[in-house]
Amino acid sequence: MTAAAIAAAERARPAVVAALAEDVGGGDVTTEACIEAATSAQAVIVAKAEGVLAGIEVARLVFEVVDPGVRFAALLHDGAAVTPGAEVARLFGPARSILTGERTALNFVQRLSGVATRTRAFVQRLHGTGTRLLDTRKTTPGLRLLEKAAVLAGGGANHRQGLFDMVLIKDNHIRAAGGLPAAVERARAHAAPTLLVEVEAASFEEVQEACAAGVDRILLDNMSPGDVTRALQWIDTHPTPGPESPRRRPGARRWPEVEVSGGLTLETVRPMAELGVDYVSVGAITHSAPALDLSLEILELG
Repeated sequence: MTAAAIAAAERARPAVVAALAEDVGGGDVTTEACIEAATSAQAVIVAKAEGVLAGIEVARLVFEVVDPGVRFAALLHDGAAVTPGAEVARLFGPARSILTGERTALNFVQRLSGVATRTRAFVQRLHGTGTRLLDTRKTTPGLRLLEKAAVLAGGGANHRQGLFDMVLIKDNHIRAAGGLPAAVERARAHAAPTLLVEVEAASFEEVQEACAAGVDRILLDNMSPGDVTRALQWIDTHPTPGPESPRRRPGARRWPEVEVSGGLTLETVRPMAELGVDYVSVGAITHSAPALDLSLEILELG
């Protein structure tokens, strides 16, 4: 289990508590009516579809919050490929507690595994191109840390975590600031010098302005392959002026680096990557990932 997954799960404790409060409310009336308090059980979480696992530590946390007496043994960890019938985890403890936590735990794991599965599909399409897949801020409110950890489990990379850890000047910022050069100048004066400065460019003229302004990354938004090719040619022949950026990523093949976004699909992402861009960002890996089907089954009662 990666440190990122464990840290994300622990930081998501308030979300787990809220999810359980939403589901359990004043008590699990069905379980309490049907199951004796002294009954113990062994249960298993099973994959019912092919995909990539994520969120196993969140599931552990759910049962810990419900009842510390439930023992949770992960059989697979985040990033593992699963097929129908694969056992993901086993649980031992009070039957009531296992059944009460069942749906909340599955909801988290199914959602996060869906993100990891969709991410892995895009990463596989990019294999061999040298282009990295980035996520976006198009995440479920309150679950961003978990969903971004799921992206990592699927083999993708995280863009910024929020509005605080990177400068990303978009079209509305440019208009409100009175132009791209002015927006970059203001950002440089205000933001910490360690923060990466990225600019969204919707035209070739803005690409030229971004290069002249000395930004670290240029986001080519909704550009055609032909326009992306033209932009890359300009960027590669008009490097950032002045001394090399202290924020330059080790191994970067150009600076400023180039990110492409805007409606990329599994069918279109590889041709775009093969143009030579450094990153592609795809909001759909978080906002439109279908949940991976899993179930919890009681094996034995004691």
